[in-house]
Amino acid sequence: MVPGTCWRCLLLSFFFLRGSAQNFAQTRFICTSVPVDVDMCTSSIQNSPTEDLKTTVLQLRETVLQQKETIMSQKDTIRELTTKLATCEGQTVLEPPSNELKPGAPGGRRKEAGAPKNTMGDLSRAPTQETLLQLGQSLQALKTRLENLEQYNRGNSSTQANSLKDLLQNKIDDLEKQVLSRVNSLEEGKTSQRNDTDQRGKIESTLTSLHQRITDLEKGQKESRPADKFQLTFPLRTNYMYAKVKKTLPEMYAFTVCMWLKSNASPGVGTPFSYAVPGQANELVLIEWGNNPMEILINDKVAKLPFVINDGKWHHICVAWTTRDGVWEAYQDGILRGNGENLAPYHPIKHQGVLVLGQEQDTLGGGFDATQAFVGELAHFNMWDRKLTVGEVYNLATCSNKALTGNVISWAESNIEIFGGATKWTFDACRQIN
Repeated sequence: MVPGTCWRCLLLSFFFLRGSAQNFAQTRFICTSVPVDVDMCTSSIQNSPTEDLKTTVLQLRETVLQQKETIMSQKDTIRELTTKLATCEGQTVLEPPSNELKPGAPGGRRKEAGAPKNTMGDLSRAPTQETLLQLGQSLQALKTRLENLEQYNRGNSSTQANSLKDLLQNKIDDLEKQVLSRVNSLEEGKTSQRNDTDQRGKIESTLTSLHQRITDLEKGQKESRPADKFQLTFPLRTNYMYAKVKKTLPEMYAFTVCMWLKSNASPGVGTPFSYAVPGQANELVLIEWGNNPMEILINDKVAKLPFVINDGKWHHICVAWTTRDGVWEAYQDGILRGNGENLAPYHPIKHQGVLVLGQEQDTLGGGFDATQAFVGELAHFNMWDRKLTVGEVYNLATCSNKALTGNVISWAESNIEIFGGATKWTFDACRQIN
């Protein structure tokens, strides 16, 4: 025996957790040395390793119970997800892609974020009667250009020239028959979507070839025609056909902008022109989008214009404005149709911007939206840094020999750069109204 100590034997029973029941294990005797001057019970509680083991066992038991609850919860979640997955797999009917446009912001000048854009790339994935109608309109534009070429070359009796024109005309006629055939097939629902896509691809390929050949023919006319006797054609509503004016605008405290337009697009003819500057995409915009009337935007402020031009005929329009009190005037075919005030008063038109014909800009020089694109023909776009008089506007609309040309932007081929398949060909405004 060790001096100063006494040996005492302490009987401890261990209980082990098995499932949800507790059973007695074998009884064991453990002898522990306890100093004489120390209380045995206190010492056993503080120093016994069995207490630590017991605590660990309880903690493990608590952890097991928590994990069991988690597993049960996860089983419910898995069961719910499995049910939903089975429901999804059971849906075999696919909804056709929607061609409907999402509503835009107030005034019809912006599309809702994330809305699909109606480009030719989108259209080719799901051929529709609307797509084929657009192809038909493109064919009609080609035929009109051929008629122009025939008028221009009427005095040319060259057998080669006549043979080429006849070949182009025959190809256009064949394409028209194909388009008509496709419309009939769609109506009867007898052709698969894959065949539709292949057929449309062939038509588009032939159209591209025709456009290029006619454009090559038209290039031969440029040297012998006046610099302003041309027009721009935007046959389809896309986000890549446009023209860019090479000159930018100076800072202006007044302006008059005039042009000839021809369109039968619906709903809305689109955006004949837009001028954007750093920090303001809507510095100066003319737009007719959706079922809204045509509008003029200056620094994002809007005035509704009394124009009605989507009848497929040529119309001459002018918009005049001055920063003083924001006074504006709108002319159609040489006649004052409307006026107002308080349109962006005392805001000068800023310089160092980008002027685009045929598209509305959401960013400087870009951000085009097919739903806001201009569809039709445009010519004689001129701009002045002052308000023209009623008489001056009338002279422009009637092709008077006193008609002015723009002192800020004048209509000349050297001032215009075209992109994306927009075409440029001979046009004489005076011949349209005489």
